[in-house]
Amino acid sequence: IVSRRWLEALLGRSIDPREAAECLTLHAAAVDAVVPLHQELGDVLVARVVEVRKHPDADRLSLCLVDPGGGAPPVEVVCGAPNVQTGKVYPYAPVGAVLPGGLKLERKKIRGVESNGMLLSAKELGLGADHSGILELDTAAPPGTRFIDAVGIADHQIVIDVPPNRPDLLCHKGVARELAAVLGGTVKLPPIPGAGGAAPAGGDAALGGRRRAPSARDGVAARAAEPGAAAGPSGRVISGVVDGVDVRLEDPEGAPRYMIAVIRGVRVGPSPQWLADRLTSIGQRPINNVVDATNYILFELNQPLHAFDLARLRGPAVIVRRARPGEKIVTLDSVIRTLTADMTAICDAERPTIVAGVMGSAESEVSTETKDVVLECAYFQPTRIRRTRRALGVSSESSYRFERGIDMLGMPDAVRRAVELIVAVAGGEQREPVLDLWPEPQQERTIFLRPDRVSRLLGTAIERSETEQLLSAVGFFVAPKEARLAVQVPGWRPDVTREVDLVEEVARLKGYDAFPDELRPYRPGTVPDAPEEQTRARVRDRLVRAGFLEARTLSLGPPDGPETVAIRNPLSAEEAHLRRRLLPGLIRSRARGGAGSGERVPPRRMDFRCGSTHGRPASAPLV
Repeated sequence: IVSRRWLEALLGRSIDPREAAECLTLHAAAVDAVVPLHQELGDVLVARVVEVRKHPDADRLSLCLVDPGGGAPPVEVVCGAPNVQTGKVYPYAPVGAVLPGGLKLERKKIRGVESNGMLLSAKELGLGADHSGILELDTAAPPGTRFIDAVGIADHQIVIDVPPNRPDLLCHKGVARELAAVLGGTVKLPPIPGAGGAAPAGGDAALGGRRRAPSARDGVAARAAEPGAAAGPSGRVISGVVDGVDVRLEDPEGAPRYMIAVIRGVRVGPSPQWLADRLTSIGQRPINNVVDATNYILFELNQPLHAFDLARLRGPAVIVRRARPGEKIVTLDSVIRTLTADMTAICDAERPTIVAGVMGSAESEVSTETKDVVLECAYFQPTRIRRTRRALGVSSESSYRFERGIDMLGMPDAVRRAVELIVAVAGGEQREPVLDLWPEPQQERTIFLRPDRVSRLLGTAIERSETEQLLSAVGFFVAPKEARLAVQVPGWRPDVTREVDLVEEVARLKGYDAFPDELRPYRPGTVPDAPEEQTRARVRDRLVRAGFLEARTLSLGPPDGPETVAIRNPLSAEEAHLRRRLLPGLIRSRARGGAGSGERVPPRRMDFRCGSTHGRPASAPLV
């Protein structure tokens, strides 16, 4: 599920949800539904309270003179909330408005005073559980503006049927990239409110930049070069220290790349409204500002993250190792789970704290008492995660992505974005650079593409420049290489491994409806048919020319002599044996004629049947 407004923030332009759904269906993946959000609040307006006074017959009620906007005169509304103040702006439902749940407001008297509508709390709007007071709005929208437009909650959920080979479509940036290629535009990560500047856009900010494995000159990679390697319980060990936290990678096969950042001095609490709205727009429940920040990165960049409470990590240490047989962990769903040696566990100095890539435990989770956070950003081996998830019978948003493969090369961008977001919403500071344990750095895959091969496979001429433009639009880096194109495949596309995959990319981006729909001459293969098949083809051709029709009959029927092969699980008693001859089946077909269709078989029609027959010695077993 992706949010229209979230996509608009990435694209820097408005989009029509129906048009976006059609583009995605035609060029990327099928869209199952477009669901409008908060349309039931369409009757609610922004109104300003111009006067508040006591109700003459009720101590706990007040009379509010409300400016509904639109040139209408102020109306009197009876209100029981104590927080309403003169000059403030609140959501207002006028007489005749229909609220969530189907309640239609009517003009009625309350303790002898007529109330013309209703000022609303968050609970009455369906936007939260708080009903202790009227929801105060922080907006410059004039009175009379629709509430959903003023606060920016008018949205649409676009439900995409993401195929298993396209993990890049599991996040908003990936979907926005596909829309930008078709509708035009550039994908940029929106600035984080309170961060003081634009967010780092990453190597594909303009969808054409190159990314590479870090070298020793890069800041992050320099940290990765410092740790030492030694033999450990699981073989090679990569280790390092970041801001006092000892990090050991004992299972590089299960975690080929592992990054840790430490943020000290955070203040855990409710998320700001913009962050909570982003998550609720895609059906996620806000938890607290730190956890919500990690979930935001998950759905924006497709990078699962995990935040530990540093004070609850024994050591303090983070150890990535194979789980020990019979080792137990209580996961966040309060279930005791038994691990096996085939699983990767994230542990502190004494015990496992996370089933890697699947689910964490309550023993190290972030709470309101948390002051220092250890942030994990990892790539876990997809097959290992898939087996672990199946063995434990538990699935999560993280495991769903890890087992399909995430962007290993994009991890530094994701962790920088996450640190910036956490500091913006929860405070604190990052005192040391991110620790990056990457024993075997990888480069982007390069595939050579022949432009003439593109035209030959697709059956229509595709200009070389158009091929370059289409591939560059979705993040491939294309460079001429003599008569070929050298195409660097971005890390978020693990499904593109061969030249023919690039040809398929060109076809889908150009649009399958742009290709001619007539069947053109083609040769299905270069190997000639077997002599027997050539003879059958000539016989069929001559019989058809003579006026015969080829019948297609089942290879099953009643018994036909002692050599008939019986079937153990027949569909019916009349079709319990393999045919020994073709003629009986052809006769039965003619006898049934057009049964069930209401048609009669012409008496002079001539049929023939080509096919295989079956027989066995009397002592042979059943099939």
